[in-house]
Amino acid sequence: MRQFTISTTLMGNVTEIREQEAAFHIKCRSGDELVVNVGRETQFQFVQNLDGINRDRYPTPEGFAWSPSQLVKKYIQRGRLVAVQGVYLEDDPNRRLDARIINILHAPDGKFLFEQTHWWLVQIARLADTWLGFLFPNKMTYEIDDFKLYQTNLNIIGLRTDDNLQESSTLSRLIYGLSSAYLLTGCESYLSAARAGVQYQRETFRGLTSDGKHCFWASGKRKTDYSYQLYMTSQNSDDLNTIPLYEQIYALAGLAQYYRITLDWEVLDDIQRTIRTFNDYYLDFESKYGENAFGDYFSHLDYATLSWDNEALGDNQARKNWNSIGDHIPAYLVNLILALEPLPRTCGNFEELQKFLNICKKILHTTSTIIIEQFPDPDSSIPFVNERFFRNWQPDQSWRWQQNRAVIGHNLKIAWNLTRVANYYYFTADKSVAENPEAAEPTKQFADKLMKLADKLGSTMAEIGVDLFRGGIFDTVERHPSNGFPLEFPWSNTKDFWQQEQALLAYLILHGCSNEDETQKQKYLELAQETAAFWNLFFLDQDSKGIFFRVTESGMPIIQGGYGNKGGHAISGYHAFELNYLAHIYVSSYVTKQPFCLYFKPNKNCRQRSINVLPDFVRPHSLQVSRISIDGSDRDDIDPDNFRINLSEKEFQLGSEAEIVVQLKPLSA
Repeated sequence: MRQFTISTTLMGNVTEIREQEAAFHIKCRSGDELVVNVGRETQFQFVQNLDGINRDRYPTPEGFAWSPSQLVKKYIQRGRLVAVQGVYLEDDPNRRLDARIINILHAPDGKFLFEQTHWWLVQIARLADTWLGFLFPNKMTYEIDDFKLYQTNLNIIGLRTDDNLQESSTLSRLIYGLSSAYLLTGCESYLSAARAGVQYQRETFRGLTSDGKHCFWASGKRKTDYSYQLYMTSQNSDDLNTIPLYEQIYALAGLAQYYRITLDWEVLDDIQRTIRTFNDYYLDFESKYGENAFGDYFSHLDYATLSWDNEALGDNQARKNWNSIGDHIPAYLVNLILALEPLPRTCGNFEELQKFLNICKKILHTTSTIIIEQFPDPDSSIPFVNERFFRNWQPDQSWRWQQNRAVIGHNLKIAWNLTRVANYYYFTADKSVAENPEAAEPTKQFADKLMKLADKLGSTMAEIGVDLFRGGIFDTVERHPSNGFPLEFPWSNTKDFWQQEQALLAYLILHGCSNEDETQKQKYLELAQETAAFWNLFFLDQDSKGIFFRVTESGMPIIQGGYGNKGGHAISGYHAFELNYLAHIYVSSYVTKQPFCLYFKPNKNCRQRSINVLPDFVRPHSLQVSRISIDGSDRDDIDPDNFRINLSEKEFQLGSEAEIVVQLKPLSA
């Protein structure tokens, strides 16, 4: 090519330093090695968090005089990962990469800056402050009426757009984010906002059936000149005029995370009603998974008939998909089962809670079984799962935009969540061994099956879903490329924020929990670190302290078509907060092995006298309770292997809400 130039980003490990020439070599994940040339205008920048702090603490070499070669000497070290933004030039046979920004990712001691103990705590706090500041300016405590000002659609800097639609599922996702921020920081302001949001969601969007046993959540609400319009059906184009199951599922995301903190019995009651709706209205009773094996759900209901097979549903009639099966696990099941198992000490309704817990465990088992049995393609040469299905589980490869295409993030979301579920069954089997070794073995075998698919997807996506030159995760690709290349993009090679989240969490948990050997686990860690680097470099909006929805392959934000907006149907206070919350837990548990704290505050009217504090589905013997503080007083009698903390009546006297701080200590392998 003659006089070809292009601005690009490259990420790789430094393999050789040519100080006198002001150059160094990097080796990308693809295996390609490139020379990076440093010039007089080249800037060395350190990856920044949303606090905007410059973390350059590299010592200045003796006799340092500013020049490109001296900057290379100061900042570039062999073996370390760097991200280079620059101009690539080609004029056959000559090729050259001129660096304009070199992003430094490590502290002087060689540790990644984003693996420091406070990195993800800072990010979740700044995100929470930003959301609350834009939605409810100049407030520190919140009431239900404040959330009349909530709206789904926010513009590029986070301010309200002209469309004042409130969607219940995006509100719930914001409640999840605020609850997660409280769990990590103990900041009362975040809990106050989450509490008010829960009250507003329940009062505004909850629709109970005449017998009071079922709950349907209205999709949205739009303010009019004199009143408001409540929409029971979805306003999203993919699901227009239907009741899509995934919106009902995500209406529980915030409630479940909030319940973990507060043990609010009214919130649990609405969660139970909603799950009863899943099982009585969306369940395929005639499927091979059995009438009582809750988890085989249709994706949409017709609002007029509350049926899944009405022709008014069009191409959503009698369909099942990834969202209707797999989204139960991360949205509410993990947090709900963590809250209820082991069963809490209660002031009554013990048997009712046991029945409900059993239903949740059936949903977990059946959805996981369906994923490992139905989602992988029968053609072993196809690396991606199928995502949309007819009732009989035949793949639907003609549905609208999806066609026969794979979403990389969904494959990694499966890898992440199957690993979590496998951990749950390993944990369950470990507890059963002493009592009944024969009963424990099938549980362990099921966990092994889950991990097998998780590992397969994690390693396969590393080859075909990860950008091997720049880092980051691609969006949608053709499952059967027709262009003669390994990859074919139906639209563009862009990268979405939520798919980076799925990848980072998948590779962190696979590093910590995979059954593979140490070499493979180290590869997972490297993938996690590269994904974390891409996220922190290119998805954090340093100007408005938010998250970009979509960037180019090189990390430049895309703002056309509304993709620059900070709030919308597909972006709310969920994925980024979920990433902050679980990345902090996973990095602490599996990478740095540093203790971390979680904060709880049971409601003064709660009916439980114990609270479960395990942060996620973890392998047995990976975490211990190392400190419990209640209202500022440390407990002396700690059972480090017991994640159910009993609460005494004195901690509820005078209607007070006890603040509980639990420190968890990771155990070495």
